[in-house]
Amino acid sequence: MDLKERQAPLKEQYRADADAARVTLTATASTADDSPAACSVDLGRSIYAAQAHSGVGGAGTAACSGDLLLGALAACAQLTAQMAATSAGIPFKELRVTVEGDLDLRGTLGISRHAPVGFAAIRVRFDIDAPEATEHQRRSLRRTTEAYCVVMQTLLKPPAIDVSW
Repeated sequence: MDLKERQAPLKEQYRADADAARVTLTATASTADDSPAACSVDLGRSIYAAQAHSGVGGAGTAACSGDLLLGALAACAQLTAQMAATSAGIPFKELRVTVEGDLDLRGTLGISRHAPVGFAAIRVRFDIDAPEATEHQRRSLRRTTEAYCVVMQTLLKPPAIDVSW
């Protein structure tokens, strides 16, 4: 696939019509079975099973919401890096992104007011096998990937969240 060729008409369209570049993504979660610790998540193109983490009473046989969040960050960082490297002509053999996050489940279970609810730390590690890439290309890839990874930027600069019941 020639990425630049594929993106060229999109970039041209979005430069001419900024509204065409604005999209709304939707995820809908709903009850999956009789378990209060499981649900299904419909992304419009596929449906995923999700469960509460086993540390808070889930079965531990499907992804928990924390897994899905970290997975979204890993996927976004991976795809952004691959596409940026390809677009810039940076040669690489393999690129791998690993994301880890630390939680204190006491916060989620409401048993400690001092334990935060949510991730206390998230680590993103990029492993790239690119023996022919120059140091300049590697620095450029890092800057570009971190600047344009949608999920990373969303976590670093959270948007306002409008909640309705």
